[in-house]
Amino acid sequence: MTHRAAFRSALTLPVLVGALGYFVDIFDLLLFPIIKTPSLSALGVAAGQQLEVGARLLNWQMNGLLLGGILWGVLGDKRGRRSVLFGSIALYSLANIGNAFVHSVEAYSACRFLAGLGLAGELGAAITLVSEALPKEARGYGSSIVAGVGICGAVVAGALGKIFTLHWPGHGWSYAFLTGGALGLLLLGLRMGLAESHLFEEVRQQTVSKGNFLLLFTSRDRFFRFMRCILAGMPVWFVVGILVVNAESFAPALGVRGMVENGMAVAWGYAGGAVGDLLAGAVSQAFRSRRKAIAAYLSMATAGIIVFLLQRGLTAMEFYLLCAALGFSFGYWALLVTVASEQFGTNLRATVTTTVPNFIRGSLTPMAFAFLAFKRHLGMLPAAAVVGAAVLLLAGLSVARMEESFGRDLDFLEEA
Repeated sequence: MTHRAAFRSALTLPVLVGALGYFVDIFDLLLFPIIKTPSLSALGVAAGQQLEVGARLLNWQMNGLLLGGILWGVLGDKRGRRSVLFGSIALYSLANIGNAFVHSVEAYSACRFLAGLGLAGELGAAITLVSEALPKEARGYGSSIVAGVGICGAVVAGALGKIFTLHWPGHGWSYAFLTGGALGLLLLGLRMGLAESHLFEEVRQQTVSKGNFLLLFTSRDRFFRFMRCILAGMPVWFVVGILVVNAESFAPALGVRGMVENGMAVAWGYAGGAVGDLLAGAVSQAFRSRRKAIAAYLSMATAGIIVFLLQRGLTAMEFYLLCAALGFSFGYWALLVTVASEQFGTNLRATVTTTVPNFIRGSLTPMAFAFLAFKRHLGMLPAAAVVGAAVLLLAGLSVARMEESFGRDLDFLEEA
């Protein structure tokens, strides 16, 4: 199959639905940091307490993602990929609509947890279904389309968050959450015509163990396959969650000239990420290797992080362009999730493909803890350098030992 034919064969309903689902996923994950300050101010949280309260809310959302990653993954292997795509978006939509009407931090926390729980199933279930629905020659293109379209949700979140908070200072954050919920409900309607994976239907009637999360820990080989996928993705959330999301804090230390806004840095970062994701599948197809493609992106991420921490005196616009370049370097995100789906058998595929991205997102918590601990003793820039170096080293070693899965036939099972 030629590259052009492989790309055309990836333009299917499962890919479109997966792309829009990931759009909503990223829209929500990046919307909260953008509207956090006005929403907490509207709830009466003092300016001096907002950093701590915002961190607690983010932790609640991340806890939902971690728990949901396991729950939706197991459900995807036991009941089907389609059931996850319905249930996850329904829960997310209702949680976001509820979030628009909260009057206390406690209610806010509950809604963030439920939204995280719902979002946890989106990317993993979509990539699992896409991987099993497409010809093996087109899987890389399918994942690129899902991520390239989906990651634009961050750009839209940045633009809408800014518009809502500027035009409706007291209530814009509520309108933003309502928008997220409405997008989810529209997507739920679109998913009604989606068919179940034929590979799952073949396994459904078999007596093999399905969705058994503990199987990942009963075999040394399976455990290390699982951990390599997680460690290989941690640089993505180091760049997003430590560097780009905290752009306003890094800018003074880097001598940036002009005002830098977190929302704009996030939008530029994810705009670069969208381009990187769209190209990642083509890169892996050209290399005929997932490992080589991911290694190339990790090399770019390493160079980007070094430049980010060493540059001085940029204008705000130049700094945003640097964020875009960094964003391009983490464009292997969906390709990595596709690798996770290709590494494991049909009876465990949804469990792994759903837990891996959410465990990677959850790794932001220990990374942020380490960054803050080093920051107290070393300062902001050295702390970022230490944590970044450790994360990149672990990722590089993991990719070096990762099994090649390009062109792999996915019709196989994991034995207990």
